[in-house]
Amino acid sequence: MSVSKLKIGCAGLGRMGKRHALNFLERTPRAQLVAASSPDDAELEWAKVHLAPFGVKLYKNYDDMLKHEGLEAVVVASATAVHAEQAIKAINAEKNVLCEKPLSTSVEISQSVLDAASKKPHLKVMCGFSRRFDASYRDAYNKMTKGSIGSPSVLRSQTCDKLDPSGFFVAYAQFSGGIFVDCSIHDIDLALWFFGQDSKVKTVSAVGITAVEPDLRKHNDRDNAVGLVEFYNGKIAYFYASRMMAAGQEDTTEVIGTQGKLTVNAQPALNLVNIYDGAGIRREIPQHYYDRFEFAFVTEANEFTAACLENTEVPLKLEGAVQAVRIGSALQEALITGQKIFFDEAGNRIEKTKL
Repeated sequence: MSVSKLKIGCAGLGRMGKRHALNFLERTPRAQLVAASSPDDAELEWAKVHLAPFGVKLYKNYDDMLKHEGLEAVVVASATAVHAEQAIKAINAEKNVLCEKPLSTSVEISQSVLDAASKKPHLKVMCGFSRRFDASYRDAYNKMTKGSIGSPSVLRSQTCDKLDPSGFFVAYAQFSGGIFVDCSIHDIDLALWFFGQDSKVKTVSAVGITAVEPDLRKHNDRDNAVGLVEFYNGKIAYFYASRMMAAGQEDTTEVIGTQGKLTVNAQPALNLVNIYDGAGIRREIPQHYYDRFEFAFVTEANEFTAACLENTEVPLKLEGAVQAVRIGSALQEALITGQKIFFDEAGNRIEKTKL
């Protein structure tokens, strides 16, 4: 008896797109990668070697890929600037969508994806926040929901990238939406997950510096920033984002409750090996985000595929992705202006002079 597989296409074959393509090709048994697209010739050359021999049809034009016969779903892993546009095109073409984070660097454009998805409730549309699929984060969440730390009150979370002296982050800042929208978006999503998706923002404030990349200021960005979000339910989230970790990637979360706390990745480690040498005792840590969350992306691919095939709910709601961009954008604005931003319980901005 033949087993039905989800026929999926991958949009974008950059660093993240390659990973998604290979995960759906090799590590998602219920999916069949049938197509991939990229406007970049070098990326297509890579695909000719790694995808085409396995029956994956390659397209230079994304719109052409959407017409691929039998295509049922699309993973949007292209540049952030076209996430929303490509997601909406796929939705309008009756395809299920897994979109890399963020939906957009703009709240309004992110909302347009949600609006498009709302008109097609039979489709599965999900934004990929990979930490929600990580075994350690899931374990911490489950322990919290069982009351192991009492009532969660404070979340401290960070996304700290390895230092890249090539100037990549300066060039990337033109399109990223800023360090909070790009870098801290995962931490913001964690706060909404652990505190509850209905958490309403009361105030947002932020500060930042350019310790190693002063040219980031040309794009209203920083290489180190701290953001503080106060919620109406009496909870606080503290975010730290950095582009200058010398040893490697450091993504750590701490959830502090009334009867204890939970930490995830408080002592980053690549594996269980400790090195004993003349410098002392040490261990290696992940060098990049994917080193730490590789298997979370695999779980994400498999659970999205299952939701499409079984017509079940996707693991996280699209509304949360819009909310995360809204908070990230407010943090970025607070960082640039140096002003604290206030909201009412309906989510509307309040001018300080009116308080």
